[in-house]
Amino acid sequence: MTDTEIEITADLVRDLLQEQHPDLAGLAIREVAGGWGNQMWRLGDELAVRMQRMDPTPEVQLKERRWLPVLAPRLPLPVPTPVRFGEPSERFPKHWTVMTWVPGEPLDHGSISRGAHAADTLAGFLRALHVEAPAEAPAGSDFGAHPKRCTGGFEQFLQAIDPDAIGDVQAVRAVWADAVAAPEWEGPPMWLHGDLHPANVVVSDGTISGVIDFGALFAGDPAWDLGAAWVLLPAGTAARFFDAYAHADEATIRRARGLAAMKSLFLMLMGQNGDRGLPGGKPNWGPAGRAALDRVLKGV
Repeated sequence: MTDTEIEITADLVRDLLQEQHPDLAGLAIREVAGGWGNQMWRLGDELAVRMQRMDPTPEVQLKERRWLPVLAPRLPLPVPTPVRFGEPSERFPKHWTVMTWVPGEPLDHGSISRGAHAADTLAGFLRALHVEAPAEAPAGSDFGAHPKRCTGGFEQFLQAIDPDAIGDVQAVRAVWADAVAAPEWEGPPMWLHGDLHPANVVVSDGTISGVIDFGALFAGDPAWDLGAAWVLLPAGTAARFFDAYAHADEATIRRARGLAAMKSLFLMLMGQNGDRGLPGGKPNWGPAGRAALDRVLKGV
């Protein structure tokens, strides 16, 4: 088998723990559904093992190992924090990390019923995260550019989705055009999660209770996170979110809304792929993306 074809099983996870962290090998191991670049296994009640799977390099895991311990202590919501490192070996020639488990249900399998509370909670989390990043912070790769430099990706998503599923294509294009026309971010690069969508936050008691998967973590324009006002929150709460966040000017909100439209299309495409049985498709992301796009178009 090639590296990417190695089957990751509970027995493999236990063997690796026995080799490198034997004091943890006796804990219960349960597979966590989802994951593509990295696969998660629950370890006991308070830990998880993050296994490098389809990611071609260990960059994501090494980035999380380096920076999450720096960021986590000042964030008001639980985030996964590395506690042990697993190094490549003959048994498994890739990186793996033991991290704290963030309790709750991923939003793509759950829902938010306390919209005002969730808006305040998300705004508080991003206010705490969005501080000037140090010079050595990772830069964005596929993420982080001004919308005008992302039009190729926007068009790719738009063209790949059934137009009937989108509905008012011209309205979507208008939101994107407004984001493209918005002034660039002129502040310092800020710490960003970079990939806030329903599979990367967890909910409990009807509100957001944790944020996970910091694989896209980078420094840049906060608009890339602020699109979550439409992608994650229920209709009618975006204005409350921006009031609570308090640091977004009009240009940033315009860029954020366009980026939210692109993220919504991405979710719809992943749902469409899942419905067709294509690799990496996520059938339950389609409805989430459709609902998010409705909120983007209404601006609420």
